[in-house]
Amino acid sequence: MELFSLIGNLAACLTTISFLPQAIKTIKSRDTQQLSLPMYLMFVAGVALWIVYGLHVKSTPIIVGNIITLMLSGSILMVKIKSTFGSKRG
Repeated sequence: MELFSLIGNLAACLTTISFLPQAIKTIKSRDTQQLSLPMYLMFVAGVALWIVYGLHVKSTPIIVGNIITLMLSGSILMVKIKSTFGSKRG
């Protein structure tokens, strides 16, 4: 395997796996008070754009890593949105 392909795969694995503890904690506790809604909105949008870019350049590490990251960060975002707007109902 080419060195830069190995580096790309390792980078995709590390950045993707880094979201797993936060996703598990957020989904279990439903506590999103300390999470920034604008940050997660921008992050999820950026990850979606990375997927589009990965498809364009046909890069499997970019595509797969960001699809998994999108699922993890998207689940955190959904909990944050429900927590933020659901708690304001009277």
